[in-house]
Order: sequence, then structure tokens, then C-alpha cells
Amino acid sequence: MAFKFSRLPAQVGREVATVAVTFLGLLLITFLIGRVVPIDPVLAAVGDRAPADVYERVKIELGLDRPLYEQFWIYLTKVFQGDFGKSVLTSNTVLADIKRVFPATLELATLGTIFGVVLGVPAGVVAAVNRDRWIDQVVRVVGLFGYSVPVFWLGLMGLLVFYRMLGWVGGPGRIGVAFDDIVDPVTGVLLLDAALRGEWEVFRNAFSHLILPSCVLGYFSLAYVSRMTRSFMLEQLRQEYVTTARVKGLSETRVVWRHALGNALVPLITVIALSYANLLEGSVLTETVFAWPGLGRYITNSLLNADMNAVLGGTLVVGTVFIALNLLSDLLYRLVDPRAR
Repeated sequence: MAFKFSRLPAQVGREVATVAVTFLGLLLITFLIGRVVPIDPVLAAVGDRAPADVYERVKIELGLDRPLYEQFWIYLTKVFQGDFGKSVLTSNTVLADIKRVFPATLELATLGTIFGVVLGVPAGVVAAVNRDRWIDQVVRVVGLFGYSVPVFWLGLMGLLVFYRMLGWVGGPGRIGVAFDDIVDPVTGVLLLDAALRGEWEVFRNAFSHLILPSCVLGYFSLAYVSRMTRSFMLEQLRQEYVTTARVKGLSETRVVWRHALGNALVPLITVIALSYANLLEGSVLTETVFAWPGLGRYITNSLLNADMNAVLGGTLVVGTVFIALNLLSDLLYRLVDPRAR
């Protein structure tokens, strides 16, 4: 035990060093993206009709007249101070804009991930247990459809059928106009804020707008999670401990859902974490189709308007989310599997 505790500081140090190096690499990449793309940040700030002296003055103010290494150092110091610059499109600081739009994406991606995991994991287990039977073929076709169909088409068809024709869900946007600004934002997550305030009409209206885009987004998570669960389960069901458990007389339900799935859960944690991260950064088309005021739509609009401060700030947030979720999945991996400690 003393030996294990003596190794703990070294392990923590390695983890911190890995995260630090990865984050610095992310900062370097985002910085170089801002210098490589064929968009002049000075023109984006002053306009293409500004006089030459104004152009030069703003260029000096932005530090773009300095050597590249000095520009990178300035970029580093500003990022560590929480300064991502000012958005040309909204005239707000990029950090303030991200704080405003990110909770909407978080809400959408979280519900989509829950949808994908709750349905995807059991579907993958059932498909593996019934390999090459009709139910396995159904699960594989559903997953293949999820990989193949364009998300914008699926979103438009969902709006046409469930909103326009059946009226089961709310339309585009995050909430109905009649309920706008009733709940003061606390966390920024509208469902949670409405529940905390006891505004259940607002909660129901917000949920009716959220359910369809989250299901559309979660369908792609379902396809990925079910396919990976099936693959992991097939590997576990071939192991000797499964045969031993069956010989001992354990029920098939216990063998499959407790022993085999318990071992498959170890790599599945990483799959779920990466799926969640992909939904957080890959919801651009979904947010566009459903007019969802999230981070993906914010980055897209900023890119179309040459607002590079907003684009780089949003990209940095997405990269940070990936790093954090990878670290979290690694920690959970060690908690679930004692062999990895």
C-alpha cells in the first residue's frame, strides 16, 4: 500500500504534464489557424473602406506587426487571462458570447447523449447475443442508416412530420415567443433554470422544442454506441470466463448483463465520452436546421462573417471540452477496471 501511495505523485504529475502539453498544442494550432486562413482580421475589424492610416493603427493595436513568436506569447497571456478578444459580429467579448450560447449546446448534446446511450447500449448487447439473427440485422441496419442519412435531411423530415403534420413537438428555436424572457438565466440551461424557478409551463414548452433536435442528434450517437457495444460484447462473449460462468449454472441474463457487459463497460466509457464530445462540437447542422442558438451556430455565423476572434475562441472551447472528457474517461476507466490503477 505504501508503494502505491509513493507512486501517486508521479502518476498525478504525468497526468498534469500530459494535459498541459496537449492544451499548449491546442493553443498553438488555434493560433496558427488564425494566421493561415485567408481572412485579414484587421479588415474584418475596420472594414475594406477604411483609410490606410486607420488600417495600420489597428494592425499595431492588434499586435500583428510583431514577429510571430511575440504574437503567440501575447495570445497565450490573453487566453490564460480569459481574454479571447472582441467579436466583430456582436460587439461583445467572445467569452461573454460563449457563456451565453454554450449552455444551449450543452443542453442539446447532453439529452442527445442520454438518448443514444440508453437505447444504444441495450441494442448493442441484444445484437451481440443474437448474432446473425434477424434482431442483429435490424440493429445493424438502424446503425447503418444513422451513419448514412444526412443530418439536415433528417432534421427537416422530423420538423415536417412531428411539428408541421402531427404537432407533437415545438418548432424551431429554443422556446416559444410567448415564454421568452420569463425565466432569468441562472445556469443558462433552460430546462434546469425553469425547474429551479418552478416555471413548469416554461419547462414543458422548452422541452417540446428540445426533444426533436436532441433525438435527431442522439440518433447518430445511438448508431455509434450500439455498433461499438456490439463489437465489445462479441469479444467478451468469446472469453473463457463466460463459458466458465455458464458451466457453473449462472443464468444467461446474469452472464450477459453483469459479467460480459461489466467488462465491456471499460472501453465503452471512452466511446461514450468521445460520442458526447462529438455531439458538443458536431451539432452545427442540427443547430442550423432547428435555429438553435448554440455554440455550433455561433461559430458558423462568425466564420461566415470573418469574425476570427469568435471562431478561434469557440474552437478553443471545443478542444478544451475534448481534453476534459478524455481525462474524465481515463479517470472513470481506472475506477471501473482495477487492473488500470
